[in-house]
Amino acid sequence: MSNAFDIVIRNGTVVDGSGGPPRKADVAIADGKIAKIGTVAEQGVEEIDATGKLVTPGFVDIHTHYDGQVTWENTLKPSSNHGVTTVVLGNCGVGFAPCRPEQRDALVRVMEGVEDIPEIVMTEGLPWNWETYPEYLDSLSKREYDIDFASQVPHSAIRVYVMGERGEHREPATEQELRQMTDLVREAIKAGALGVSSSHHLAHRTVAGELAPSVGSANEELLALAKGLREAGAGVFQMITQGYCGDSNADAQIGLLRSIAQTSGRPVSYSLMQKATDVHLHENMLELMRQAREQGLDIKAQIFPRPTGLLYGLALSFHPFRFHPSYLAIHDLPLAQRVAEMRKPEVRAAILAEKPVHSNPTFINIVSDYENAFPLGDPPNYEPSAEDLLVARAKKRGVSTAELAYDWLLENDGHAVLMAPQSNFADGTFGAIETMLKDDNTLIALGDGGAHYGMICDASYPTTVLTHWVRDRQGERLPLERAVNRLSRNNALAVGLTDRGLIAEGMKADINVIDFDRLQLHRPQPVYDLPGGGRRIMQKSEGYAATIVSGRITYRDGVSTGARPGRLVRNPSVA
Repeated sequence: MSNAFDIVIRNGTVVDGSGGPPRKADVAIADGKIAKIGTVAEQGVEEIDATGKLVTPGFVDIHTHYDGQVTWENTLKPSSNHGVTTVVLGNCGVGFAPCRPEQRDALVRVMEGVEDIPEIVMTEGLPWNWETYPEYLDSLSKREYDIDFASQVPHSAIRVYVMGERGEHREPATEQELRQMTDLVREAIKAGALGVSSSHHLAHRTVAGELAPSVGSANEELLALAKGLREAGAGVFQMITQGYCGDSNADAQIGLLRSIAQTSGRPVSYSLMQKATDVHLHENMLELMRQAREQGLDIKAQIFPRPTGLLYGLALSFHPFRFHPSYLAIHDLPLAQRVAEMRKPEVRAAILAEKPVHSNPTFINIVSDYENAFPLGDPPNYEPSAEDLLVARAKKRGVSTAELAYDWLLENDGHAVLMAPQSNFADGTFGAIETMLKDDNTLIALGDGGAHYGMICDASYPTTVLTHWVRDRQGERLPLERAVNRLSRNNALAVGLTDRGLIAEGMKADINVIDFDRLQLHRPQPVYDLPGGGRRIMQKSEGYAATIVSGRITYRDGVSTGARPGRLVRNPSVA
């Protein structure tokens, strides 16, 4: 019998991404597409036995920051280690194009501060073989990857490109400059950008503490970007409003999003999390968003399915004592020597007696908010009990939270990792996350792959959804078919990618074969494999028996096959 197909996946439980019930079926692949579903009598050049395993679409992560990594690396890890086969970069208004040669340092400073990517990594890694945004896409179209990616044009880059230093310093734009911004967005969409992104997030600053160029920009400027989408007749608008910081004025935040949706005529999404400054803000935002959608405005919230994972460690970017003067005096020592110094009683006493000092208020907030920190085990538990938190353990031991945090950091010879939830954990429960997950107007996203190299490793969230929310949770669980839909087809359609996220004949053959019973996360760990020896945090998983991109197997049991079928995906509405 001849081999009629390239790959046949046999006897799996197909969860097709539509939201429909799972079913037993074979899946045949030919020429990069799904060719047949059901009982497949013909043989494949390659056969995968999926007995007892799930067969799902590849997952689509619409909120990443691989803008730099795609220029120097051909694997988009850690996303590709967690069943993700398509990512969208260019979020939060930050990126590297368009950019004139004399503006490169400005964009690097912004990305270094906002997304915690070391300056040396970008200096040594970025080829800068572009100036305009179309040239940036053209340079990426020549490269091969383990997964697909699409890009959005970032507001801060546009602003600096048009206004130079005035844009970097957040001065008001003139009417002529607003028109140029509109033109640049239209040009980017026509060249293949999926959309445009911006940020009013007050924590988005350079390392020195200067706000990112887009932060605080006038509403008229955001609407100028939106006009670019309308003139292009395509694209989406991604936004982080000031409400992401916990601003209780939900009406103003949704009002801005409504104006963007009305002006652009295109889908708009924004980042939404529960914040300690207003534990009910997410509920108010969801209700106002629901009202806007009932009036025909396509606005959705991007949410995250666990607490955002700010990680503390002596080998990472931050920990509670990172900016204490006595710690700074030993910070540059090798880890083993630092640990030895920190164990000296006099050094311990000096560090504990001090307060953090830094010009960037965001950094001060990061290192000061640690009372609810907890140690991450292996596998990590992202929903700890109240008794597991630092504040409770310190009280039980009769010591201060600072003293216990200090001692924890020295565990495992200084390799201990603590997690300090920055959002979605304000009341110590997952109730807010559950509310957002159940809302039909939300998109599971915000993994931030390719960014926060030394402080966050949240790109693993698809594995959290399938394990914590579907398989393991003691409370109400998310149905498997709904979870897979939210991770794949729902996200793909939200950004206009209609050819993926669904196991159906004729669709792009991006597929996961998952050993569901064995699926689990491991503890995040730092590795030093970026340009210039830069550090990033990686988080491995088990249970992904195979990942397929465009009909080629890219990973088997988490190990790369070396196949690089991933490519730049241009906006299909204008291609």
